[in-house]
Amino acid sequence: MKAVLLACSSLTKDVEAAQERMHTSHPMIWLDRKYHADPKEMRRQIQKTLDSLDQSVDTVLVAMGFCGGSWGDLTARQRIVIPCVDDCITLLLHTDDRKASNLKQKGHFYFREPDAGNISLESMEKRLCQSHGESQGRALFHHWFDWFTHIDIIDTGTYDSYSPAHLRQVQRDAALTQCAVRHVPGSVRILEKLVSGRWDEQFLVVEPEHSLSWEDFL
Repeated sequence: MKAVLLACSSLTKDVEAAQERMHTSHPMIWLDRKYHADPKEMRRQIQKTLDSLDQSVDTVLVAMGFCGGSWGDLTARQRIVIPCVDDCITLLLHTDDRKASNLKQKGHFYFREPDAGNISLESMEKRLCQSHGESQGRALFHHWFDWFTHIDIIDTGTYDSYSPAHLRQVQRDAALTQCAVRHVPGSVRILEKLVSGRWDEQFLVVEPEHSLSWEDFL
């Protein structure tokens, strides 16, 4: 098997930790997390990447989930191995070998590693106000986020989820949305299994030229 890892850049530390723990060194190809804002664009980038892989690559290990339909109807000349999860949040919430496509709770907003404020809710509100004006920007923000009741920090052990700077930012976001804050257990268990070849029922193994659908992930 000649495999490469195709991963979302939001999972950089987690994928690197999984490879280190499993003593693997698969070449890594990163998809920019910004494409998550538009699943159609993410899908286009995925297909472009698959098409550009060297002919010698026969297996693509996917470190992401279905992600808003990004993998829908994609085909590749390589075998695809992908976790049976709806997105990267559920991927990190798995702590055992139980198959579950969605582990998120309704009304809960999830944080992973800190990203210098770029993915904070505070910065999101600021960008909306800059692009739509103060009044409309705030209205849009609260329309999107007023139904959240909790902010959950996923503790996978790959970063310091209790760092003061990180917690200060989360607390500001919580105050903005009137959410309660808590830590929830997470892991990189699925990523460890992915890179080490332990592909059980938590994974889809898709043979070349076969396409994926959401029903496959269920």
